[in-house]
Amino acid sequence: MEYTVYQLLWFFLAYSFLGWLGETALAAAKGRRLINRGFLNVPFSPVYGLAAVLFAIFLPELKNTPFFLFLFGLIIATGLELFTGILLEHLSGQKWWDYSRYRFQFEGHICLGYSLLWGGMALLCLYFGNPLLVRLAGLIPRSVGQLILLVLFCLLAGDLLTSLAALLQLNTSLKEPSELSLRLRRLTDHLDNAVTRYIQRRMARAYGLRRERLEEQARRRAAKKGTSGVFAQGCCFYKLLWLFLIGAFLGDMIETIFCRITAGVWMSRSSVVYGPFSIVWGLGAVLLTAVLYKYRHKSDSYVFLVGTVVGGVYEYLCSVFTELVFGTVFWDYSHLPFNLGGRINLLYCFFWGIAAVVWLKSIYPRLSQWIERLPLRIGRVLSWVLILFMVVNIAVSCLAMGRYTQRQTMDAPPDTALGQLLDRRFPDSRMERIYPNAILVD
Repeated sequence: MEYTVYQLLWFFLAYSFLGWLGETALAAAKGRRLINRGFLNVPFSPVYGLAAVLFAIFLPELKNTPFFLFLFGLIIATGLELFTGILLEHLSGQKWWDYSRYRFQFEGHICLGYSLLWGGMALLCLYFGNPLLVRLAGLIPRSVGQLILLVLFCLLAGDLLTSLAALLQLNTSLKEPSELSLRLRRLTDHLDNAVTRYIQRRMARAYGLRRERLEEQARRRAAKKGTSGVFAQGCCFYKLLWLFLIGAFLGDMIETIFCRITAGVWMSRSSVVYGPFSIVWGLGAVLLTAVLYKYRHKSDSYVFLVGTVVGGVYEYLCSVFTELVFGTVFWDYSHLPFNLGGRINLLYCFFWGIAAVVWLKSIYPRLSQWIERLPLRIGRVLSWVLILFMVVNIAVSCLAMGRYTQRQTMDAPPDTALGQLLDRRFPDSRMERIYPNAILVD
């Protein structure tokens, strides 16, 4: 990784402050009065800081290709903005910003104009902002800098807790109390004071939140939720969980058969040590479903285009992430034309687009019906059994890969009982069968 954790923390704070400053100045210019446009009370807007950190982690190798740096920065930050907008809408019952009046917008959460600004921000961060911040952070004695970071992040954590509690209290007080809302109510009761009421009033002024709109949203959600007794109805947590498992299995089977046809050999394409599951495909199925669920009835060309872009970016980020975490490259497309750093290539991006169309138009409707046929109680119990299995499977796989990397790069003998166990259970020969395409990176 090009930047240290210490530097990334400074990036987060600096860009969070600059983002807050820009939004507050823009709101003041429009409304002719000073308004804190941040979710927090302190002068930081975390979405800008988090976007800058994601740029610094995933995009440095694209600095030699400004177009792709701009494009991937645009997509990453736009996805972050979309996720943040949906999360805040879910918590509060209404939009905190609305781009519906702009052209080329999506659900009012994102629009083309602001997405282009995000792309420009990626260029500014990587070419100018980050080098400057690295030099400035280097001027601060390390012990002093660490102390400043500790104080500021503790302040941010406390502010985030009180702001979130104020928002949850405002929203949950309008609905029929569930077990979750009762727990949240107990939390926010401890924070129900002048500070909480001030935060709620500030949010209402800054983002135009209205209690009447909250009440209407709450009534609609309560009426829609109902008590149908159907397991995993709609695009819910249990549905996405089963789609992840099925997508991981089908993805592994598809890649295995594809390798047999093209390379003439049977080759493991699994991401985990137990079972034929490709985590990349499973998460991809969840991502495509979550992003395109509302638009599954749109034209095939629309779904194909979105699937191509989303799948390509997703595969690129997965490649960078696994290399940073495990020091291993699990796939390399450098030998194929129209590739980007060997992480993605145009042909496989088209495969993602085709997979999106086939998944949403043909496979998903049938799978959704089959999943919903599970008895409610059995479905929930089985779901949590499978969650436990996959969590253990992924954890063991990470440990085995980490130990395999140590053996290959440092020739280090096991110094713990766990290391000895991993060496016995997952020797090099077994790891090479499971991950035949893994390339260790120095």
